[in-house]
Amino acid sequence: MTRSLSDIQKELLVTFFAECEECLDQLETGLLSLESSPEDMGRVVDDVFRAAHSIKGGAGGFSFTEIGGLAHAMESVLDDFRSGRSSPSQESLAVLLSSVDLLRVALGTRKAGDRVPADSVEQHCLLLEALRGSKLGHPAAPKSAPPVVAAPAESAGYRVRFKPMPRLLETGNEPVRLLHELVKLGDARVEVGTERLPSLQSQSTMECYLDWSVTLSGPSATRAALEDVFTWVDSDAELSIEALDASPTVPGPIAVPAPSTPSVSKAESRAESAPMGSIRVGVDKIDLLMNMVGELVITQSMLGELDHDTKLSLRRIEQLREGLGLLARNTRALQESVMRLRSVPISVVFNRFPRLVHDLGQQLGKQVELKVSGQTTEIDKTVVEKLGDPLIHLVRNSLDHGLESAEQRRAAGKPDVGTLELCAFHHGGDVVVEVRDDGRGLDREKLLQRGRERGLVASDETPSDDAIRELIFAPGFSTAKEVTDVSGRGVGMDVVRRNIEALGGSVLVDSSFGKGTRIVLRLPLTLAIIDGQLLRVGEHSYVVPLLSIVESVQVEPRAVTRYQGKRELYRFRDQLIPMVETGRLLGLPGWKRDPDSLMVIVETDGGHIGLLVDELLAQQQVVVKSLETNYERVEGLSGATILGDGGVAFILDTVAIGKMVRGASAVSGGAAA
Repeated sequence: MTRSLSDIQKELLVTFFAECEECLDQLETGLLSLESSPEDMGRVVDDVFRAAHSIKGGAGGFSFTEIGGLAHAMESVLDDFRSGRSSPSQESLAVLLSSVDLLRVALGTRKAGDRVPADSVEQHCLLLEALRGSKLGHPAAPKSAPPVVAAPAESAGYRVRFKPMPRLLETGNEPVRLLHELVKLGDARVEVGTERLPSLQSQSTMECYLDWSVTLSGPSATRAALEDVFTWVDSDAELSIEALDASPTVPGPIAVPAPSTPSVSKAESRAESAPMGSIRVGVDKIDLLMNMVGELVITQSMLGELDHDTKLSLRRIEQLREGLGLLARNTRALQESVMRLRSVPISVVFNRFPRLVHDLGQQLGKQVELKVSGQTTEIDKTVVEKLGDPLIHLVRNSLDHGLESAEQRRAAGKPDVGTLELCAFHHGGDVVVEVRDDGRGLDREKLLQRGRERGLVASDETPSDDAIRELIFAPGFSTAKEVTDVSGRGVGMDVVRRNIEALGGSVLVDSSFGKGTRIVLRLPLTLAIIDGQLLRVGEHSYVVPLLSIVESVQVEPRAVTRYQGKRELYRFRDQLIPMVETGRLLGLPGWKRDPDSLMVIVETDGGHIGLLVDELLAQQQVVVKSLETNYERVEGLSGATILGDGGVAFILDTVAIGKMVRGASAVSGGAAA
């Protein structure tokens, strides 16, 4: 079947926009590194110059003249850097970064099928040319020339159309607060749209159904002020700002905290390595292939049941075993290949934070050094896509509430420059992401006082430090004295935990007052297939992820001791491990502990625990099926799988079980070593 020219052009456009996203990320990263580490200027300038040149060339092929013109103007400034005619300065880098923002807006507009107003791009190109003129000794534009194109001063006002995405509330933003900020700017007329409002029975408290049109006038109602109101929600809403005495225009470049779509991979420097071939595969095709692999694994399990059929001849059994071995190897190889397709480095998330920290640090007047490690740690693409928003919440909280100002840090005996660290690494069968800062840390007394004011803690209760830190995850909980554009609204940490737990992960907070805070996100490496140990508890089969298991032992009565006559502990290699009666913990009716029971020692966030089981079965790969999708979330279980005999086995969540055990110990007054 012959494809039409329009179909081919559409495919080329998809490739062009994807490549532009990569080039923009490379431009942004390079410009920020020029500001923070100018010692490697030559290589970085070459990289960003090539990125701008690639955008210009691609835009010319599609006759996107405004995008090509802006990229050409940026290319000219960067060429001055390359040739030594001028050097990067804070002023020039700020203009180039704003140009990157304008390119994002222009590309997004073209991607949506709209035209980009040429006047805004032309004025920005003039600003870049004026910047070159001032550096090369030619007449420069007046210093008052704005880096972002604003509406004419004689504008009679603006009309703002704001249509939030349904998930806006999950990102910690509130439309009501935004409307309050808008009406402060002048005389306002607000109209609300209810076309998307469903019936009362279908409504969710976590979704936004309304949209607004606000007409503003007054000396304070400038385009820059309006854009500042929506700085943190531009990727979570449809927004237009239209001058009342002019045709609608696209907003100028906004300091965006993170790209709305993370790039697939970071471009490698051609000066350091040979070009690497790559292919873009639609996620729908990968998901289909993953489902096929899942069914193949289930088929292998079913065939494995024939291995126990004693009525078969010895020759037949030998052939069957050989075939099953080959099937197992092929299945493993296919599964690993598919996993590599789905796995992406976590750098696609981390790459957005240098710009966020840079802009937010300037907005808050704080000096911050961002340290990133473990960018090559690979994780399932599905997990990566849902990790961005929680990390943005954590980073914004660290910058706003955690890190102090230079004066406060000096008074506390700390360096003027605060440190924010992002790191990722593999631990067992999980990926661990940590956000650390050396700021003021969590104030125990302030948290306790706020908890009592909210009725979360009884006046005569003295909770543990862990319980007090858990208060920050309560919905609406905040100790901030005032609400800012960055944080303080009491929404955020509860959303972080809910989003991470929806991925089958967990959140741990560790903080020392005056020294800093460490927040640990533990996430599954993949949501599809895991290696598991099958075991029996009572009449039921369960699966424990193989990478969580430390060792399996036969319980020796002499190694069992009791703490305060209640909690059973097991001495294992010079440490005491809490023993968990798995059947009782899971509420299995009629379950009784076997005197000759086995114990599977597993790793959790708080150390090790021992799960008492009745029998160890086979080790096998299992296809993870979501409990929440097919039933509901069950504490202590992370999912389910279908076995070779058609039965269902639940997958134990060792981290959640560890929390349940520690919680029971705290209530009963016990302790776990």
